[in-house]
Amino acid sequence: MITDKLFIVDAHLDLSMNAMEWNRDLRIPIEDLNRREASLTDKPDRGHATVSFGELHKGRIGLVVATQIARYAGPGSSLQGWMSPEQAWAQTQGQLAWYRTMEEAGLMRMIKNGDELDAHLDLWMGNNPSDNKPIGFLLSLEGADSLVSLDYLERAYEYGLRAVGPAHYGPGRYANGTDSSGRLNADGQALLKKMEELNMILDVSHLNDDAFWHALELYHGPLWASHSNCRALVDHNRQLSDDMILALIERDAVIGVALDAWMLTPGWQRGVSLPRATNCSLRAVADNIDHICQLAGNSQCVAIGSDLDGAFGTEQCPYEVRKISDIHKLFDILRKRGYERDDIEAVANGNMIAFLRLSM
Repeated sequence: MITDKLFIVDAHLDLSMNAMEWNRDLRIPIEDLNRREASLTDKPDRGHATVSFGELHKGRIGLVVATQIARYAGPGSSLQGWMSPEQAWAQTQGQLAWYRTMEEAGLMRMIKNGDELDAHLDLWMGNNPSDNKPIGFLLSLEGADSLVSLDYLERAYEYGLRAVGPAHYGPGRYANGTDSSGRLNADGQALLKKMEELNMILDVSHLNDDAFWHALELYHGPLWASHSNCRALVDHNRQLSDDMILALIERDAVIGVALDAWMLTPGWQRGVSLPRATNCSLRAVADNIDHICQLAGNSQCVAIGSDLDGAFGTEQCPYEVRKISDIHKLFDILRKRGYERDDIEAVANGNMIAFLRLSM
């Protein structure tokens, strides 16, 4: 396989959520992590984790977009979440403390600007790469509910937050997300204005159709879809329509393709369907990549946004993926479909690196 040594940028990983809410020690081997969870039933993906620091290193996944996430779910909400924005903020600060602790241990490195990005890439990709390499991460907020006010956004920017997705699932404090409708409210519009002033990255993943188009109308800063697949292949409002994809291409955005089985396999039923039984394969990931590339006419706007262990694991991802390091198998599929080495490198890392260099 000619692609097994590629450096990979993953545009979406919920590392701190796994560490704090799932109580996973990402420093230990993935086999030990899953063995610890063998008797647990509180989460549907117990014992099915794919992500650890060891597997990130094994897969040369040396730069990631790592999230903070805490939804507000007030009285009467059918969604799980925190009962006040202040509680949600406190949860994100616990997640931030975990990232800082991993930095102190030498396992991670926050990337806040272009100089830090170049230094980190030189460590991983330069002529004399170090054997002692932390995982670089750009900090992103998935769902803005935890921002008590815009003052909190400025505070978060100061500690390193560089990307924000205004919505997650359902109605939100700033924008409505998956399985909902409605344009950005007044607070959401003010959020985008402040983000643009700070030159932050707008993540349109999870925005419903109304909010997506409203956001593109209002926002003139850098934007991406960190973990979004194609509606033409799996028809659901969580996915991007061809019109949306073309609009993102026009804005020089990057689309990270996700490895969540229900976003890859028509008719997938969570908690019922199984990857092999439904033939959920990395070929479906390649199909999404190829669909975006065909719309664009090139390979310059698509990346990997795996979302692995984002409340699912091996029970709900392509059957070839037992560990996140198995993402490399995808590139051989693309090669067999006629993708040249330069195109594969663009998907693996080049498009995200180029985007970040222009945006930070």
